[in-house]
Amino acid sequence: MMSSSTAFLLFLSLCKLFTSCFSGTIPMYDSFLQCLSTVSTNPIPKDQVSSILYAPANASFSSVLQAYARNRRFNTGSSPKPAIIVTPLQESHVPPVVLCAKKLGVEIRIRSGGHDYEGISYVSDVNFIILDMFNLRSVDVDVAGETAWVQAGATLGELYYRISEKSSVHGFPGGVCPTVGVGGHVSGGGYGNMIRRFGLTVDHVVDARIVDVKGRILDRKGMGEDLFWAINGGGGASFGVILAFKIKLLRVPKTVTYFRAEKYLGLTPNFNDVVSQYLNTASKIDNNLFIRLLLQIVPPPNHNSKTVRSSYVGLFLGNSENLISILNHDFPSLGLTKQDCFEMSWIESLLRWGNFGNGTKPEALLNRTPAGDVSFLKRKSDYLQTPIPKHILDPLWNKMLELGNTGLAVNPYGGKMAEIPSTQTPFPHRAGILFKIQYAVSWNQEGEAADREHISQIRALHSFLAPFVSSNPRQAYLNYRDLDIGTTDHGLHSYEEGKVYGHKYFMGNYERLVKVKSMVDPENFFRNEQSIPSLNRSRNRNQTGSESCEPGFCRNIHRRL
Repeated sequence: MMSSSTAFLLFLSLCKLFTSCFSGTIPMYDSFLQCLSTVSTNPIPKDQVSSILYAPANASFSSVLQAYARNRRFNTGSSPKPAIIVTPLQESHVPPVVLCAKKLGVEIRIRSGGHDYEGISYVSDVNFIILDMFNLRSVDVDVAGETAWVQAGATLGELYYRISEKSSVHGFPGGVCPTVGVGGHVSGGGYGNMIRRFGLTVDHVVDARIVDVKGRILDRKGMGEDLFWAINGGGGASFGVILAFKIKLLRVPKTVTYFRAEKYLGLTPNFNDVVSQYLNTASKIDNNLFIRLLLQIVPPPNHNSKTVRSSYVGLFLGNSENLISILNHDFPSLGLTKQDCFEMSWIESLLRWGNFGNGTKPEALLNRTPAGDVSFLKRKSDYLQTPIPKHILDPLWNKMLELGNTGLAVNPYGGKMAEIPSTQTPFPHRAGILFKIQYAVSWNQEGEAADREHISQIRALHSFLAPFVSSNPRQAYLNYRDLDIGTTDHGLHSYEEGKVYGHKYFMGNYERLVKVKSMVDPENFFRNEQSIPSLNRSRNRNQTGSESCEPGFCRNIHRRL
C-alpha cells in the first residue's frame, strides 16, 4: 500500500506535467465544462462544449496544439503547454470562453494561424488556455459591394481564393504567405506586395466584430471609433478577441507581371552596383511596382563554397512591356529583359510568391499546412530612412558570411504608404520610411545550444546595422514580433515597461493605445508579453504598493531566448 508521503510526492510530480496544479486535466476541464454550459451570457449546450474542449489527456490534444504552431522553438517537449485548448465552432461560443476564463483566473492566448514569431499565441509561462480560432474561417465575398467579411481563423490563402472565385479583377493587399491567419495578420498591420499601390491591410478595413472583456460581441458602431482604430494595427489580442473583419476589395488588373532575378557576389561583376541602385530607387519607382530584395548565404550553382545571393522578386500591376520600360529608365543595372518576366492573373502571381511550382492550381491556396517541415526560427525587423551607403555593402557581406546563416529581406515603402498620416492607424511607419528590413534565421537542430548559436547570429547582424537604421526609437514591426526589444512582467505589466517596446512598434501612437486599453479593458485581462498595458492597473498597483493576483499570475515571466 502506498504511504501518504509517497502519494503526495507522486501528486506533485504529476502537477509538474501541467502549468500548475490548478490546471490539472480533470479540475480545469471540468471547471470549464461546467462554466461554459451555465454562464449567464449565451451558455453553450453541454453536447457542444465537450466537442470544443481539449484537455492534455485527450488523444487529440497534441495534434490540435501542434497543428498551428509554426515555430518549433515553442513546440518542443519542454515548451509550456496550455491547460486546455478551446476551439469554438461558431462566434457565439467565444463570449462564454472569455467570461469563464475571467471567472476561473486563467489567461487566454488567442491563435488564428500560429505564425507569430515568438509563439505568443500558443505559449505562456503562466497558467493559460489557448482559444484557437481555426474553425471560424468563413469568407463571404460581396463583389457588387466590393467588400468581404472574413473570419479571424481563415487563412490568407483562403481569403484570396474566395475572392478569385467571384472576380478576376479584385484583390486585397495582404501578405504573400498563404497559411497566415487573417486575425493576427490584419490586426497587426499586415502588408503584402501591393503595399506601394494600396498601403496596408488595415487601410482597407471598414468594419469588424470583436468580443470584449465583458463578453459582448461588438461591431464598429458598438465598439466605437477609438477601439476600432486600436484593433486596426495595434494588435487585436490586447483589446479582445477578433471574430471577423469586413474588408474593402480593391481593383487589380487582369494581367500582372512577376519576375525573379538572382545575382551572386563574386560571380556578378556589378553586384554592389545593382544592390546600391536598388536601395536608391525601389521606394521611389512607379507605385505599381514592388521589388523585394532577398540577401541570403548560399552556394552558387555548380559551386561548393557559399557566397551572398541577392534575389530581386517583383510584382508589377501591369504588363511586361510597361514593366521593362520602367526598369530600363529607373533601374537599368538590374538588366531585366522581357524573357525574364511572366504575365499572369493576380491569383496566379500569389502562387509564384508562395513558391508553388509552375502549373499549380489556385486550389492549392486552400491548403492550411505550410509546405515543408516547420523550422526553429528567429526574426527581427528594422526600418531604413536613408539607403545603406554603398561603401558599407562589402563589410555587410563579410559580416553575413562570417555569421553564416542569417539573411535579410528588404521591402520597399514609398508610394501610397507615404501619403497616409502616421496617426490614421496605430501603424506609424509611413512617410519618411524607405524600406523595412526583416532579419531571418532558421535551423533544424533541436536544443538550447543550437538556439543560442543561431539567435546570437541574428542579434549580431541586427547590431551591425544599428548605425544605418531608424533611431530614437529604433522602429520595429509588430507582426515581426521580437521579444528582444522589451517585455512586460506578468506581475507588473506597467505603462513604463510597455513603453519600451510600445514606442518602437507604435511610436507616438502608443499613448493613444494605452488610453483605449484603459477604457475598454481596465483590469488588463487581455495580456501577453508585449501587449498594451492599462493605466488603471498601474494606478492600482502604485496606490497599494502591490496588486492582487489571480491564480497563476503572480510569477515573473521567463525571459525566453
